[in-house]
Amino acid sequence: MRVSPTQPFQIVYSLLDHEFLGYLIEAFVVQRNSKGELTLQNQTLSTQNVGEFAQGLDERDFELVKLIDSIQQDTIVKKFNTRKLPAVDFFLKIYDPQKGDKLVQEAICQYLENLKAQIMALMPGKPFYIMGNDGNPAWSVIEWMPEPARVNFHFDRNAESTHYFPIIRYPTGQVSETGRPLTDRVEFQFKDALMICDEPAYMMVGNRLYHFGKNVDGKKLRPFFTKNHIIIPRNIEQQYYERFVTQLIAGYDVYAKGFEIRSEILEPKPVLTVSETVTSGRTILADGSVDTDEEASQRITFDLSFQYGDFMFRFDSFGPSANVSLEKQGDDYIFHKIRRDQRLERQKLSFLRDTGLDLRHGRLALPKTEAFSWLTETNVRLQEAGFQLRQHEHDAKRYFLGYSSIDVSIREGRDWFDIYANVRFGEFEIPFLKLRTLILNKKREFSLPNGEVAVIPEAWFTKYSELFGFLEHRIDQDTDQLVLQKHHLALVQELERDNLASTVMSRKLERLRDFAEIESFPLPKQFKGVLRPYQQAGYDWMNFLRQYRFGGCLADDMGLGKTVMTLAMLQGQKEIALAEAGVSASPEEQQAALAAARPSLLVMPTSLLYNWELEARKFTPDLRVMIYTGTYRDKNTAQFDQYDLILTSYGIVRIDIDLLSHYQFNYVILDESQAIKNPSSHITRAVMQLNTKHRLILTGTPLENSTMDLWSQMSFINPGLLGSQSFFRNEFQVPIEKRHDEAKTGRLYGLIKPFMLRRNKAQVATDLPEKVESVLFSDMTPDQERQYEEAKSYYRNLILERIEEDGMARSQMIVLQGLTKLRQIANHPRMVDADYEGDSGKLDDMLMRLETAIGERHKVLVFSQFIKHLSVVRQYLKEKNIKYAYLDGSTTDRQSQVELFQTDDSVRLFLISLKAGGLGHNLTAADYVFILDPWWNPAIEAQAVDRAHRIGQQKTVFTYKFISRNTVEEKILALQRSKQQLAGSLITTEENFVKSLTKEDIMVLLE
Repeated sequence: MRVSPTQPFQIVYSLLDHEFLGYLIEAFVVQRNSKGELTLQNQTLSTQNVGEFAQGLDERDFELVKLIDSIQQDTIVKKFNTRKLPAVDFFLKIYDPQKGDKLVQEAICQYLENLKAQIMALMPGKPFYIMGNDGNPAWSVIEWMPEPARVNFHFDRNAESTHYFPIIRYPTGQVSETGRPLTDRVEFQFKDALMICDEPAYMMVGNRLYHFGKNVDGKKLRPFFTKNHIIIPRNIEQQYYERFVTQLIAGYDVYAKGFEIRSEILEPKPVLTVSETVTSGRTILADGSVDTDEEASQRITFDLSFQYGDFMFRFDSFGPSANVSLEKQGDDYIFHKIRRDQRLERQKLSFLRDTGLDLRHGRLALPKTEAFSWLTETNVRLQEAGFQLRQHEHDAKRYFLGYSSIDVSIREGRDWFDIYANVRFGEFEIPFLKLRTLILNKKREFSLPNGEVAVIPEAWFTKYSELFGFLEHRIDQDTDQLVLQKHHLALVQELERDNLASTVMSRKLERLRDFAEIESFPLPKQFKGVLRPYQQAGYDWMNFLRQYRFGGCLADDMGLGKTVMTLAMLQGQKEIALAEAGVSASPEEQQAALAAARPSLLVMPTSLLYNWELEARKFTPDLRVMIYTGTYRDKNTAQFDQYDLILTSYGIVRIDIDLLSHYQFNYVILDESQAIKNPSSHITRAVMQLNTKHRLILTGTPLENSTMDLWSQMSFINPGLLGSQSFFRNEFQVPIEKRHDEAKTGRLYGLIKPFMLRRNKAQVATDLPEKVESVLFSDMTPDQERQYEEAKSYYRNLILERIEEDGMARSQMIVLQGLTKLRQIANHPRMVDADYEGDSGKLDDMLMRLETAIGERHKVLVFSQFIKHLSVVRQYLKEKNIKYAYLDGSTTDRQSQVELFQTDDSVRLFLISLKAGGLGHNLTAADYVFILDPWWNPAIEAQAVDRAHRIGQQKTVFTYKFISRNTVEEKILALQRSKQQLAGSLITTEENFVKSLTKEDIMVLLE
C-alpha cells in the first residue's frame, strides 16, 4: 500500500528476525489518520523513494535509510552470491548445516555486524518497533533504555571448579545515602533475551533495549541467555585463567572469590627499543654492482613500550585499557591488573609521529641510515620528553644511540676559504679528516673508543658530500688547514642557507632566480592577437632565456595558450632579423636578411600538425610556414631556407635524423615533449642530434611516470644541467622515488626552476575568461579515410538519386541515415563495423588530450550523442584501469553516477550521452568538457557545457570540440554558422536540421 507524502505520515524503524541473517532493521513510512494515530497503510522506505518523504526526515534518517539498504537481503545476495544462484538456493546452500560455506557465512556476519553497529549508533530517539507476524512494521514499540547498563563478571573458585557468570545492572536514577548511584539488576537469563548486535552489544529483554557503557562484546553474554553459569573444571583451570580470564579482567569489572585480583596504579615511562634485522645477504646497487658492505640490506626496528614499575607493556592501539598478568603461588592465583594511562601513551605516540617516526601499533622498521638520521635529529627532544633509548639485548652489535653533532664554519681568507669543523658523538670528538674520508668512501659506520658502533647520519652525506669532495688539505710550515677554493663560491652560498657561512649572490644569478625582475618585451608588430597578462609573462620569460642562451620548458596547464605564446616569440624572432637588415632596407635586402636568419623547427605528434598550421595562420600570418611530412616529402633541407617555421612530427625526425642533423636551426621546439621522456627511445636519441641555437619544449605533463622523464627533457634544452643519466639516477631518481627524499626533491626543483615555467589554471584564474572554447581538428587514419570515402560515395549517389525521384521533402530519412553513418565513421569506423581493427585519428587525439588532463588532476566531462562512441572510449578506459562515471538513457540510478563524479576524487572522467546528460545535472567538479562529435544545434552543445559552467563553479571551464578534417563534421560547423539564427530559434533535433537543408547544402556536405 502506497503512502501519500502529501498526507500526515510517520517514519518508523522495525526489527525483524531473518531466517538466515538474524535480526535486521528495516525503515518504513506509515500513514497517520485524522487523530494522528498510525494506520496499517505503510510502505518500505529506501534510497529509491526517500526523496518523496524528505519533508518528514532529518539528516540521521537519510543516513539510516542508506545504511539499512546495505543490510537488506537483496543487497547481501548481490554482494556475496558470486555463483549467481537464486536467492533461496543461495541461503539454503550457504547456511546448510552439513555443506554450508563457513567462510562466506563469517564474511556476511562480519559485514552485517559492522553496518548494524553504525545503524544502532544513530537510532536513539527514533521510533523503533518489533515487526508483527502479519508484517505490521509498528506492531510493538521498543523502549530504548537511555542510560548505559554495566556488566560485572563474577568468579567463584572452589575445590572442584570455578563458576563464572555475569550480572547486568541498570541505573535507577537515584542515589544512596552515601551519594552512590543506585542500580537495579537486569534479569535477562531465561527471559528470551536477544542480541541485535554483538560489537558493541545491543541487547533486548522483553521490549527493553539496552546498550552498555563500555564496548561490551555481546558474544560474552549470549551463553548466559539459557544458563545460570559456566563451570570451569579444575583440570583446565590454569589454561582457562591464562587465556580467557586475564583478558576478561583487563577489559571488564570482575569480582572474584577463591583467587585475588590486585589493581595497581603506576607511573609509566616510555621506552623506545632499537633492534637490527638483516633482510638479505647482498644488495644490487643502481649501477648493477654488488654492495659488499651490505648496509643497504639492514633495517632498524623501533618498538614502543611503557614501563610500569616491574612490568613492561608494548604499545598497541587496539589493546585493552589495562594489562593483566597471572601469578601462581602454590595452589593460589594472583591476577595483577595494571591500569594503563592510555592518554599519556597516546601523547607519547603522537610525539613520535610528529617527529617523523610513524609507528603503526607501536612498531616501525626503517632502513638503517634513515633510522639513525632520525635518531640524530630527535635525540635531544627524546630525552626532554622522558624517553629511554634501549637496544635489544640479543643484538650482538652495540650501537651508539646518543647525541651526535657536526658544526662547520667557513671563514673567508685572502685566497681561499678556511674550513673549521667540530664533530662529536656523545663524549667523543672525532677528527674531521677521518669523517671526510669515511663520507667520500661512502662508509657510514665506524667504532668509537668504547666499542660502540657510530652511524654517520644520512643528512651529513647529502649536505656535506660536495663540500668534502672539493676540500683541499694544505700543509705548510705554519698551517695544517682544510681550505676551499674561491671558485666554489656557489657551494658556499648554498651552505650559507644553513647558517654556515656568509657570501654574496651574483646579480646575474639573482635575476635568473627571480622572474619578477625580467624585463617586459614588446609584442611583434605583425602578431595578430592579444596576450593575457600571464601569457605576456611567458612570452617575456622565453625572450629572457634566449638572452642568456638557456633552453626552457613551458609547462603550463593544457588550455593556457602555450601555442600562442610560442608563435608570438617566433614572430618576434623574424622581426628581429628584419630589423637587423635595417628599416630602410630594400625588399631584396630584407629577403637576404631572412635567408641569413635560420628557420625554426617545431616537432610534435602528427595529430597536432594541422592545429599548429591553423593557429599560425590566425596569429602569425606573416610567418612562412612549411609542413615537412608525408610519405612523398622532398628530402632536401635547402628548401628550409625559404621558410621561417618548419612543422614536422616526431616520427619524421626519427626517420630523417641523418639529414636533419646537418641543418642549423634557430630554434628547435618540441610540443608535447613528454614524447622524449624515455632516454633510450629512438625518438629521444634522434632529437638530441638536432643542431640548433636555441631549444624550447612545450608540455602540460613534464613528469608522467618517473623523474627520469625530467632528465631526458631537461637534458635536451640544457645539456648537462642534471649530469649524466647514471648520476641523475643515483643522486635524484632513486632517493626521490624509492625513499621519498624531500631534500633531494627540493634540490632537483632548485636546479630546474629557472628553466621551467609552469602555471596551472588556479594560479591564473583572474586572467582567464569564464569559458575557453577550442576546436581541435584531427586527420583520419588511412584505414578510416578509406572507409569514409567508400561510404560517402555510396550515399552521395543514393541520396541524389532519391532526391531526383521523390524530392527533398520525402528524402529526408535517407539523408539523415547517410549523414549519420558518415559522422559515425568520422568518429570511429568500429561504430558501423564491429570487425574494424584499425585506428581512429580523432580517438587518438582525444585520448592524448584526455591523458594530459588526467595527469594534471583535472576532471573531464566527455559528451557524445552516440552511445556506440562512448562504448569505444569505455573499452580503452577499462583496458587502462581508469575509473569513470557513466550516464546514458538506460542508466537507472543517474544521481549515484553524478555523486560519484562530484565527490570521488579518484573518478576524474564522466562519459555522458548528450541526449541523456545535456540537461538537469550539476557537474561543477569538472573544469574540462570534451565534445566528441558536433551536434546539429550548437545550443544543445552549450547546454552540455553548462553542466560544468554554472553557479557553484569556481574554476574556468575549458571546452574542446573534436572535429575530423575533410569530413561531414567540418562542414556541419560551417552550416551551423550559416544557420545560426535558425538554429537558435527552431532547430532542436536532427530531423529539424535536415528539414532546413537545401539540395545545395547536401551537396556541400557530401563533397
